[in-house]
Amino acid sequence: MTIARAPQDPSDPPETLPGPRSGDARTLSAAAEVLEGSSTESWHRRLLPFLGPAFIASVAYVDPGNFATNIQGGAQFGYMLLWVVVASNLMAMLTQALSAKLGIATGKNLAEHCRDQFPRWAVWTMWVVMEAVAMATDLAEFLGAALGLNLLFGMPLLLAGILTGVATFGILAMERHGFRALEAVITGMVGLIALCYLVETILGSPDWEKIAYHSVVPMFRGTESVLLATGILGATVMPHVVFLHSALMQGRIVVRDPAQLKRLFRFECVDVTLAMGVAGLVNMAMLIMAAATFFEKGLTTVGTIEEAHKTLAPLLGSASSWVFAVSLLASGLSSATVGTMAGQVVMQGFVHRQIPIWLRRLLTMLPALIVIGIGLDPTRTLVLSQVVLSLGLPFALVPLALFTARSDLMGVLVNRRPTTAVFGLVTLVIIALNIFLLHQLLGAGG
Repeated sequence: MTIARAPQDPSDPPETLPGPRSGDARTLSAAAEVLEGSSTESWHRRLLPFLGPAFIASVAYVDPGNFATNIQGGAQFGYMLLWVVVASNLMAMLTQALSAKLGIATGKNLAEHCRDQFPRWAVWTMWVVMEAVAMATDLAEFLGAALGLNLLFGMPLLLAGILTGVATFGILAMERHGFRALEAVITGMVGLIALCYLVETILGSPDWEKIAYHSVVPMFRGTESVLLATGILGATVMPHVVFLHSALMQGRIVVRDPAQLKRLFRFECVDVTLAMGVAGLVNMAMLIMAAATFFEKGLTTVGTIEEAHKTLAPLLGSASSWVFAVSLLASGLSSATVGTMAGQVVMQGFVHRQIPIWLRRLLTMLPALIVIGIGLDPTRTLVLSQVVLSLGLPFALVPLALFTARSDLMGVLVNRRPTTAVFGLVTLVIIALNIFLLHQLLGAGG
């Protein structure tokens, strides 16, 4: 078996490439013992070396776009769209597991496979679409972090956006200290967001009977509910992080033995289930908080993040609004970092050009800073950015379905037929929902 450190960007000059750090070395050594069957640790300690990549990916599922869509959905329609959150999260678990499997089995990420397998015109088309998706992603992340700073400190949005960019570069600089340090920081932020929403849910005193009912019974109420459902889907199953997860796994732990490949993938499935499970509960808590606090009290017009923050204090106490703003800031900073990482993967994978790493990151951030500077409505812009993400999903899911079903690429980790069938159905549902949404919007516009 070969154990390798996390891959570095090929465009980095050789002198900047770090060697394995002590935390990484310990993680890789422990992973080697587990996969070889020589570890004597307890089960949960054997699991620890494999946890991390899915938690980085899960940040995209609790980003500021989720705040916008879930608050609007809960305030306008109560608990009705909870089933969309549950279904989206189940789709996310399957999608991220297959993305991770592609990286583990082939040593290449999804963007690189698209570049290798598709005609040149298709590659360039997909690259343009995914760059638009990456920009829409960073738009949501930067707006969210800027709003968090604005709500906490009264800071102007443009200045807050610039500080978010600086902070993002700072967090990404932790990659120089190895993959484990970055994973720890991102996982800590996910935990902070989850803690904040646990507090918000307790303070809101929701109706648990309605929660149980609407979590499993699908329904819509007009075009706006379909728009919000599509936004929730786009904010939950996110195309850019499908590309990123395969890149996170392609060189983190490298094995060739078929039995060890299967064992590694099983551990990664646990990582995905835990990370996406936490993200799913946070998403449910967001919508539940909005439904219990606003919809149940007749405040159905509360549709923006700023209004939600302002209204929480008199309804639940001043601490609740601070908790909300802190969670938004943590979400914005962590997801801006992850979104910028995904932008790197997309650009390098599709274009395969020697572009300086700082320039690729800056290009991903720049559109978000421009939109903040123009002064567009933050919450509406966040919701629309999530719709863009949802419309970009087929360009990630269709290739993922095709590649993971090919035994010549995947070897022993090729999808079984039921897996391919279920994932194909998920992809068709997402495409159908997007077509229906476009039809409704164009019909309303006409």
